[in-house]
Amino acid sequence: MPLYTNSRWLVNNEGKRVKVACVNWPSHLETVLAEGLNKRPLDDISKKIVETGFNCVRFTWPVALPTNDSLASTTVEKWFKTLGLDESIAGIQVHNPSFLNLTLIQAFRTVIANLGDNNVMVILDNHISKPGWCCSNTDGNGFFGDQYFDPQLWLKGLTKMATMFKDTEQVVGMSLRNELRGPNQNKTVWYRYMQEGAETVHLANPNVLVIISGLSYDNDLSFLKEQQVNLSFTKKAVFEIHRYGVSIGNGWETGSPNEVCGSFMKNFMGNAGFLLEQGYPLFLSEFGGDQRGTNVNDNRFLNCMFGVIAELDLDWALWTLQGSYYLREGDRDLEEVYGVLDRNWREVRNTSFMVRINAVQVPYQGPGLFSTAPYNIIFHPSSGFCILNNSTFKQLRLGPCQVSDAWVYDSRQKTIVMKGTNLCLQAVGMGMPIGLVASCTSSASKWDMISDSKMHLSSKLANGDIMCMDISSSVLNGTIVANTCRCLKEDSKCDPASQWFKIINSSRN
Repeated sequence: MPLYTNSRWLVNNEGKRVKVACVNWPSHLETVLAEGLNKRPLDDISKKIVETGFNCVRFTWPVALPTNDSLASTTVEKWFKTLGLDESIAGIQVHNPSFLNLTLIQAFRTVIANLGDNNVMVILDNHISKPGWCCSNTDGNGFFGDQYFDPQLWLKGLTKMATMFKDTEQVVGMSLRNELRGPNQNKTVWYRYMQEGAETVHLANPNVLVIISGLSYDNDLSFLKEQQVNLSFTKKAVFEIHRYGVSIGNGWETGSPNEVCGSFMKNFMGNAGFLLEQGYPLFLSEFGGDQRGTNVNDNRFLNCMFGVIAELDLDWALWTLQGSYYLREGDRDLEEVYGVLDRNWREVRNTSFMVRINAVQVPYQGPGLFSTAPYNIIFHPSSGFCILNNSTFKQLRLGPCQVSDAWVYDSRQKTIVMKGTNLCLQAVGMGMPIGLVASCTSSASKWDMISDSKMHLSSKLANGDIMCMDISSSVLNGTIVANTCRCLKEDSKCDPASQWFKIINSSRN
């Protein structure tokens, strides 16, 4: 630490890439306290973050915390009593008794210190001005000048937070504002205050990355194509973007998944991904979904989103860590089904979801860290695994991406060759395992990325049948087979997840 930017990458002092793989941990709601301290000891929570593979926390805060001295100096116990949260007080007394006599600002600092003790990086995110749940167009927190969003008080809050953590090594970044939105948003005011906020943070703490959010609930940075921000400093500015299934309502469930995913990727690149091509870092600071696995809209979105994250090798922050809230929109002890942890904050809510998360926690590309010549891995987003050659059984199977075989996809010849050999992937027949052959000349050894999603890998058999790479559903479960291509067009009832693969670049050893 600290971190810097090198073109689109985040790097350390040695110029080596540091992939930021965060989980959000809210501290911006009415309680103004990190969620979950009534369920588990703080150090247990921090160690669970590390255990699940995250190296970073996006830690949220309201403007009121550093700018309202009366609030900041109130003890946790007194504040919770004001909110009528006696049950939460009892839980904190059991698991984190020392917190009850801490002031809210002391408690905030104590959580960050403990994350640092566990080698977890922290990105401070100004989530809202008035403490509470975020977000709506009419909550008064949406845009500069709204009822609770005083720009000068916001700048004061940024200064205080940046100064407070100037010498705190684990605080590597500050996000200026979460999800600007509402009827008053406009680009002219955005440029004025986001540039001023960035300069304010950098002046107070030149060590931290300055993370700049967009408009329309942080879904839109497209206006930067016409006019980039004008900042006095370099190597510290990062842009952030959010994406959820509900960003397009229930469109993932009612539309054809391939077409919706193709449209989503086009929109993502047009609204934010172009910044990577221009040499700016892009931080996907919120994405997530219902981890119970029963929400079709979220399931389809996540299958597509994991493909995008892997292909672009994005830095990201999952929403969210908490299994429950002290108080959210009037509900006490409300369960959070997007949470990594269960309601009791003891176990991971969905282990198969975490396999997918683990697959994108490691970097695949970037400066300084790798010495291997670039190659490809073949990623299966719905499982979080990659294609391996199981030489014992002479079959291609899914396995952990960290030990994936190296492949070389020739986009002109349409061949997929195992690196260092002359062996090509070849379709054999309907429902048959895909083989490795020494000749790459037949049509069955040519693989096109088809469908709007560009995640169907198709090949043509000698008899003219078009097959797609798929996962076997038989007793050979996990074997890579060729099957009839499914769900290519206009079928909202068809789920193509088993046939979605991403060929991504890697240079990991």
